Amino acid sequence: MKAAAFRYHRADSLAEAGEMLTSLDNARLLSGGQSLMAMMNLRYVIVDHLIDLNPVSELAGISHHDDHFQVGAMTRQRCFLDDDAVAAHSPIFREALGYVGHLQTRNRGTVGGSLAHMDPAAELLGLAALTDADITLSGPNGSRQVAIAEFPQAYMTPDIKVDEILTAVRFNRWPAGHGWDFREFAQRHGDFAVVGVGCLLTLDAAGAIDRAAVVLIGVADGPLRLPAVEAMLLGMLPNADLFRAAGEAARHPEITGDALVTADYRRQLAAVMVRRSLTNAHQRAVQAMNQEHHHV
Repeated sequence: MKAAAFRYHRADSLAEAGEMLTSLDNARLLSGGQSLMAMMNLRYVIVDHLIDLNPVSELAGISHHDDHFQVGAMTRQRCFLDDDAVAAHSPIFREALGYVGHLQTRNRGTVGGSLAHMDPAAELLGLAALTDADITLSGPNGSRQVAIAEFPQAYMTPDIKVDEILTAVRFNRWPAGHGWDFREFAQRHGDFAVVGVGCLLTLDAAGAIDRAAVVLIGVADGPLRLPAVEAMLLGMLPNADLFRAAGEAARHPEITGDALVTADYRRQLAAVMVRRSLTNAHQRAVQAMNQEHHHV
């Protein structure tokens, strides 16, 4: 199929894009187009006006700060993946972004486009949840910040008003020496994850876990943080039994089934993958601590 007829508009600035969005009926924003164009061609989405944000250079780029990095909405996923400073301080991003689609989709797809599209299996959405990110939205009354925990309203429905544009996302950095892991189970590489898991943890001087974050993607309407799993890890000395128990606690009641797999199948996958992910994150944290001691 082909898309229904629409009018194309080119925005050369954020202000111009905002004016178009408020004055045109049934308008949608085009960023990378890797999801939107496919949905338009299948007529899942029918628009009267398409506003192209690609010329808006002010919305692209990555700025680095002591405790976070700010990513412009029009930053290509490939540029984000290739950023050495991001990889040095937050290596889970490079690991996770390698699972995003294929080379061609990462070259065109944008960070903001993925977050605004809000597919439940989106890796960037999972990373945002894992790092307690903040989303910046620009509208006719100025800009506002939305915490990632409040951003998903329902299935593929983010907290973005019809006259607002997602302009940036702030990802919070974890301290040096943290452990990390991101992994997915999919039918083929590049397919949507049946289950995806990301985790971050830090260790104290005695080797006990003093901070942990665990998220599942592809299992519910949005990214699913696991606070109960995180709480049971705090203050504990890592071992196989602890990580196995954490995996069992990841059989979350909100995990759903679909035409591909059942909810029970996803819960079993989540249990195994959380155990393995935490095990690898712990190994990396230990390696990082040993390297720090060696340098000292």
